Amino acid sequence: MQFTSEQRLDDGVLEREFTLGDIPGTLWTPASAPVPLILMAHNNGLPKAEPRLVARARYTAACGYAVATIDAAGCGVRPRSAADEQARGRLRRAMQAGEPVDDIFESFIGPLVENAVPEWRTTLDALLDLPGIDGPVGYSGWTALGIRLAVLEPRIAAAGLFAGGYVPLAQREEARQVTIPLLVLLQWDDEGNPRQRALDLFDAFGSKEKTLHANLGGHTGTPWFEREDGDRFFGRHLK
Repeated sequence: MQFTSEQRLDDGVLEREFTLGDIPGTLWTPASAPVPLILMAHNNGLPKAEPRLVARARYTAACGYAVATIDAAGCGVRPRSAADEQARGRLRRAMQAGEPVDDIFESFIGPLVENAVPEWRTTLDALLDLPGIDGPVGYSGWTALGIRLAVLEPRIAAAGLFAGGYVPLAQREEARQVTIPLLVLLQWDDEGNPRQRALDLFDAFGSKEKTLHANLGGHTGTPWFEREDGDRFFGRHLK
């Protein structure tokens, strides 16, 4: 892992850009150490510098966690194949037209999840070798990726997920294998995530401790206070 830049923010959080092979990432750490680690994954296609993600990461780091995000294969600034770009276009047009999207979604998002998981695990290995970062580890963000990591990665102790109506079939089946504590956020009027599918997915999780917070509003309307509730959730399980 090579750090390429750093800046100290007003709240004392240190923000550092890094590269790990071909993987670009950002790490935020508070002044205190050692601290637990939270992996914060953006939804497919968004860059790690997306303002909503950065604001959430900075807030979480200021609450006493190391927070890391990456642009995994096919995400953010990473190169995309022509086939991926075509699939994104078909998916977008089908959703705008109100046409069925399941087949397009499966062929596009399924491989994206599978390709992202090894890079996140490699990043986790490198992060836990850094001074001042200790376990346990939490996960926050993209639901499909979070399910896959929770099943494969025993170091993840708790996860905060953004309820996904569109989650590949493989991950919907794996949801029953997820047993770590979960906090799931659902935007009730999210035009891009079918509500009933999100509720069915929550029901499928095998965790004995799982909490669903549903708020009115569209995809980007998650209330600010959910960050505070997220801090309390991770505080119970990581500190």
